Amino acid sequence: MIKTTLKIDGMMCAMCESHINDTVRRDFRVKKVSSSHSKGICEIISETALDEALLREKIGATGYRVEAVKTEPYEKKRFSLFGRS
Repeated sequence: MIKTTLKIDGMMCAMCESHINDTVRRDFRVKKVSSSHSKGICEIISETALDEALLREKIGATGYRVEAVKTEPYEKKRFSLFGRS
C-alpha cells in the first residue's frame, strides 16, 4: 500500500474538499481519499503509486493547484490494548 500526500492550493471549504476527493476517486484507483481545506492537504491510500503528472493535471483542471507530492509506504495501524512491543 502507498500513501500519497498532496499539498493543494486553493481549497477554502468543505465543498472544495469534496471536489478534490471526487476527482481523485473518479480518475484513480484508490482505497481511501481524504482532504482538509484547513491544512491544505489531500491524503490518498492506494495499492500502487499514482502518476504524479496525472494527479497534477486532473486536480489542476478543477481549479486547484498541487504544490507538492509526497509518496511513502503505508502500513495499516493495528489496534492493540497493550501498545507496541
